[in-house]
Amino acid sequence: MANQSRLVDPSAEDDGTDLMTTTIEVTRTYLQMLAPSELRPSLSRDPLIKIERQSPASIELFRRLYREVGKNYYWTDRLPWTDEDIQTHLQQPEVSLWLMTYHEEIAGYFELKKESDGATEIAYFGLMPRFIGRGLGKHLLTCAVEQAWTDGAKRVWLHTCTDDDPAALPNYLKRGFKSFKTETYAVDR
Repeated sequence: MANQSRLVDPSAEDDGTDLMTTTIEVTRTYLQMLAPSELRPSLSRDPLIKIERQSPASIELFRRLYREVGKNYYWTDRLPWTDEDIQTHLQQPEVSLWLMTYHEEIAGYFELKKESDGATEIAYFGLMPRFIGRGLGKHLLTCAVEQAWTDGAKRVWLHTCTDDDPAALPNYLKRGFKSFKTETYAVDR
């Protein structure tokens, strides 16, 4: 559902260039796995794919991954983070950043966050735009879930929304995630 409204700077003269915004409804879906046996893996045998933990992860790499993977999906919450914010985040022992490369080119990443209740959130997950549509998302997701279980998770969860790639939710469901909550909210664009 979309509504249009105008943003007008009351101190500016009316030159006809006021900005149009649209309010849209976004649906966020929370999904989880409660046991390793629920994973329906899909791994590629391509030897050019590598996934490695970035420890320590550089601030520059963190910014690049977040910006490039999220630019088409309205990822904005971490854009204003300072170098100190990023460094503090990455130094948390419960946070790990994993990089996927394809023939030594950055292809995607995932971020895991262990929680105090034993759950692990796949906090961020995605592919660089040029690697979308090659079947690498299911491989990367499989590796993220397997890593979470290997690290001792009691539950693995994530969320997606209607702003994300249309293939995201189907990929999560095909890998064995089950929805446990949905919510809708309005955003201005």
